[in-house]
Amino acid sequence: MRLSAFAPAKINLFLHVGAPGADGYHPLCSLMVFADVGDRLALQDADVLSVRVHGAFADKLAGEGDNLVLRAARALLAQARGPQPPVGILLDKALPVAAGLGGGSSDAGAALRLVRDALHLPLDEAALEEVAASLGADGAACFRATPVLAQGRGERLSPAPALPPIEAVLVNPRVEVSTPAVYRAFDGAGAFGEVDPPPMPDAFESIEELAAWLGFTRNDLEAPAVGLAPQIGDVLETLREERETLFARMSGSGATCFALCPGDLEADALAARISALRPDWWVVRCRLGGPWPDA
Repeated sequence: MRLSAFAPAKINLFLHVGAPGADGYHPLCSLMVFADVGDRLALQDADVLSVRVHGAFADKLAGEGDNLVLRAARALLAQARGPQPPVGILLDKALPVAAGLGGGSSDAGAALRLVRDALHLPLDEAALEEVAASLGADGAACFRATPVLAQGRGERLSPAPALPPIEAVLVNPRVEVSTPAVYRAFDGAGAFGEVDPPPMPDAFESIEELAAWLGFTRNDLEAPAVGLAPQIGDVLETLREERETLFARMSGSGATCFALCPGDLEADALAARISALRPDWWVVRCRLGGPWPDA
């Protein structure tokens, strides 16, 4: 029986967003990878289905009675035959909230496997991924937690090109950014991009090649997010000025940004310097790729 699960942070290496359709949804194209840092979930005794949150960012979820973990568990149990024993889930919230890291979706994906295995439910990976996809645009990708190219609303997934080891630093200025607000600003600007997948090789031979290629891609939500939270611009400017940074960009709808580095020593040095320079920022050294079952 699975007793604990890891929920890795999601990073959008690029994010191209198109004009909204008649249904109001934006088509997108994104290369998503996952970090070896994230949240952790564990089972605990409970009288009723419940989620208890602790950890560095637990206070950001205080009073949130219907978080994605609870919704995922409820949706899964609705597919089970007959009554099920109560399940208690303990969430160690190590990732910032509303940060462009897919934390809620990744937590939900981990919870689906955790509850399925704990209760021995006869549901395969495809069934769980369908539940995850119903919970949000990042749901299916975060359930897989392996590098993917996401299209459509985020539900059409295909394998990513082979990637080199990606040593990186994540930085969040400790501001929360509302995804709906970012999209409203994006729509107001009217600068909609193409969402066909950009030409890409079957494999990137080095981090330098990957960084150079990313220079021809975009995160279409970066500019509207910076407009709403100028601190994101401060992070990007700081990262792009450092000698260890090959490439820096915002992930998702913000506010977390990432820097790709030539190797582990450079990433260590960059993380240490940024932490010393801006102790008020959340700074984490990590490796990107995935999956990370034992991280």
